Order: sequence, then structure tokens, then C-alpha cells
Amino acid sequence: MKLLLAVTAICRLIVAIGLVTVTGRPTITELSEATLNLTVSVDAADLAAAARDFGGTAVSEPTAVMSPETAEDVARMVRAAHESEAGWAVSARGHGHSVNGQAQVPGKLTGVVVQMSQRGLRRRVRPRVAVEGMYVDAWGGEMWADVLRATLEYGLAPKSWTDYLYLTVGGTLSNAGISGQAFNHGPQISNVLQMDVVTGKGEMVSCSKEENSELFHGVLGGLGQFGIITRARIALERAPQRVRWIRVIYSNFTAFTEDQEHLISLHGEPASKKFDYVEGFVIVDEGLINNWRSSFFSPQNPVNISSLFGGAGRRGGGGGVLYCLEITKNYFHSSDPDTVNQEIETLMKKLRYIPGSEFTSDVSYVDFLDRVHKAELKLRSKGLWEVPHPWLNLFVPKSKIAEFDRGVFKGILGNKTSGPILIYPMNKNKWDDRMTAVTPDEDVFYLVALLRSALEGGDEIHTLEYLQDQNARVLKFCREAGIDVKHYLPHYTTQEEWMNHFGNKWGQFKWMKMRYDPRHILASGQRIFTPSLGGNLATS
Repeated sequence: MKLLLAVTAICRLIVAIGLVTVTGRPTITELSEATLNLTVSVDAADLAAAARDFGGTAVSEPTAVMSPETAEDVARMVRAAHESEAGWAVSARGHGHSVNGQAQVPGKLTGVVVQMSQRGLRRRVRPRVAVEGMYVDAWGGEMWADVLRATLEYGLAPKSWTDYLYLTVGGTLSNAGISGQAFNHGPQISNVLQMDVVTGKGEMVSCSKEENSELFHGVLGGLGQFGIITRARIALERAPQRVRWIRVIYSNFTAFTEDQEHLISLHGEPASKKFDYVEGFVIVDEGLINNWRSSFFSPQNPVNISSLFGGAGRRGGGGGVLYCLEITKNYFHSSDPDTVNQEIETLMKKLRYIPGSEFTSDVSYVDFLDRVHKAELKLRSKGLWEVPHPWLNLFVPKSKIAEFDRGVFKGILGNKTSGPILIYPMNKNKWDDRMTAVTPDEDVFYLVALLRSALEGGDEIHTLEYLQDQNARVLKFCREAGIDVKHYLPHYTTQEEWMNHFGNKWGQFKWMKMRYDPRHILASGQRIFTPSLGGNLATS
């Protein structure tokens, strides 16, 4: 049956490409041999799905889509592309949450998208939890939500998360994987013990800090350039059961950032003397505090900023902008409530938020981690999820964050936006500089994430064109003000921009590419290197 399906796919592939061999493209024979006994589709719906991503601004259809059942399937496809005289591009796709076509096969390249999140059910392997070793082995296409479910069966959980759990393990580890726990545990890439990787030559390589360490550090945060992650071994901790979820409001940006920086400086303290999660967001539009991560507030009891501060508070200290500090304290059913309350009270005493602006919710650990998914379901029900998302994620040096506030939050953005604006600091010493991920060269830096959604048929300020232009204005301001930001989930169109992004890591990055993917066939949607198709040598 499997052979029949493969032959059917090959026939459809012939129809899709045509019988005439085009210079620079693989012959039908080569592509057929590569796909034989693999689950390959050229169905219009599958190609259309692989042509789009969450960003909704880049559309590029691949030649075919492959759904692997094993790591060997991935290796066979990549190996065939590498060894073929003509060659073809191979792009690994997780849950499709890239925002600028990074997981696509760009332009008119012949290429296959490997759909990592849709494994064949016949050989599907659930995440394997090692209780004594305190780790979980997860398939690269496994969603973090499923990793959480598997580990909670043993009372364990990963230490570091992303805000949204419906992303794949390989996808976040190819970037960094960040959330409010990063100040304490580092990004997700700092919590990986071992990986299995398929390189651009189709080689299956196990790597760790001790074994093939060069590849291990290169792949983590490597934007998929050196290999496809097929398995990751992730460190675990005892899973909390409850979360005290707290939000407080500031009108003074200096007080807000100094308090955030104080809280993340406690990362070396015992658990009783620090919060477990530190984030924050900017309020330039009152409605956002009720709509973003809306599981925090009850719909029957929304927060009314104007009534809370009587209107004057906003104008008095923040130039029309407020800031919300978001913090959590994890605990267990066996924890003494008075002790938990006392620990929180001690930490809160040192914060300088507006009196009376404290809002607290007590939720299960799972509900807290799944908070964004609940907001997603509400947006889907209103038809507001599958819209363009021209997101801009920046790492801003601590020394420049006040200037960024004046120029962007109180300047370019105005008093209306169409999505949440996150801002929170991280400690650089929690990031391993041997890894490919790039951060500002300061001990503390901030994530600023403009997570907007474009809506047609409404105000101009919500259109895709307006938001993209606003992003460009933000970047222009940073350049002119000398704010050396680094993009998270980067997207550039020229190699000069990529060289500037990687800075002194560029030489190593380029060398690693030539060693592990000499034909530049992997992750071509990042547009860093041009694939070597048609028998030509790869160039930068």
C-alpha cells in the first residue's frame, strides 16, 4: 500500500513539474528515487498549506510536501537532494508559525517542504520521559503542548517555555525559545542536553556539549542552517501545580524598568526569594489589557484604566503610555498558603507600581502556560486569528531602552495599536555565547515584541501597509539613534544585513554552513545563502 501511495505521488509530481527537464532542476528520475517509499504529496491543498505561514505576508509554494515517519526518512530526502547533480532545496516546517516565510521554499526554486509536525501515525513515538535522568526526548516536530502533557504524567515539566505552546520543539530551538522564565533558566536552547540532527549532507548526527559540540552549539539558534533537529533531549524540573499570577501598573517608565531589572537580578537566589516569571507589556490602547491573554481577567470584571486612574494618572507621568509588570509565583498543593503569601508580599514591597493597581489571579500551572492558546480560541471564533501578522521582535540593549521608550512607545506608536507590545529584560549570562543565537553585547537586554494583527476594512492604522511602514519607522529610528538592536526571529533581504546581524559570529556561521550544508539546500526561506542547484558550486 505504501509503495502504491508513493508511486501515485510520483505520478502527480510528474504532472506538476512536467516531463521536460529544466536546467538547474532535478530530473524526474532523481526526485522519484528520492521520494520512493516516503510519504510525499503534491496535492494542491498540501502545497497551499506549506506555502503560507502565521505571518501571512509571504507566499511561496513548494514542489512537494513530505511527511516523515522517522529521522531516517528526513535523512534520505536531504541526502538525495545533496547527492543529486541538480539538487533541490529542503525546508523543515513545524507548526507554520514563522512570520516571514522562513520555513518556505522561496521564489521559483525546486524544493520539498518536510512537514515535521505531521508524522505518520504508524511509527509515531510519544515524548519519552526519563524520571531518574530528569529529561524528556522529543521529536523535533512535537509541539511543546504535547511535551508538557507527556511530562506532567510524571509530575515533571521543562524549565523554560515560550508564551505559546503550539510551536514545535525544532522550531523554537532553531531560534531560541523565550518567555518570562528566561531570566532564571535561560532560553529553551540553554536547556537542551542532547540532539539528533540531519545535516545538509543527509548525515544523521547525535550531538551534545561533549559529543560533536560544534554542531550542537551551531544548531541551537542556528535558524535551521546546519541541520534539521529530529530529536531533542530537554532538561526537566518538578512541575508546580499552582500559579499566583500578578499584574501591576506603572506610569513611570524608569520605575517600571528598574523594578523589572531588580527582579531578574534575583535569579541566583533561592526559589523563596524570587518570582518564577517576569514579563511586561506596554499599554498604549486601554482595550489591550482586557483582550491580550484575556484569561487573566474575567469578562464580567474587565479592567477599566480610565476609571482606575481617573484619566489624569496617564497624562501625569507616562505621556499617554502605561506599563504593566506581569509576574508569577509557582507553588504546590502541599505549600503552606501563608508562606506563599509572605514570600510574595516581601518581593512586592520593593516595587514602585501605582498604589491600588495590583491585580491577582490564582490558576493551575497548565492554565497559566496555556494562556495564549485560550486567547487564540477567542480570536478564531471571531475570525481574527488567520490574518496577517507583521510582527517585529527586537532585542534592545538595557542602556538604550529609555531612549527606545521615548522614540517608539511615546512617539511612533501613537495612542493606538492592533496587538500586544511585550517588554521584559533578560540576563545575558543565561545565554551560551557558543550558540548561534545573537543578543546585544550588554549584561542585560530587553525583548520588545510588537505583536500586531493587520485587519482590513477598518481604520487605516490597522492595515498591513500601515503596520509594515510603522515597523520600518521603528527600525529607522533605532539606526538614527544609534540603538544597536538585534532581531529575534530575524528576516533580512541582503547578505550585508545578515553579516551585520551576526557580527563577529559571521565568520564561524559561514564556515559552519560550508561544512554541514555545502550546497546550501537547507532553510533557504531564511534567505541567508543561495542554494546550489543545477550542479553549480554554492556561493554566499
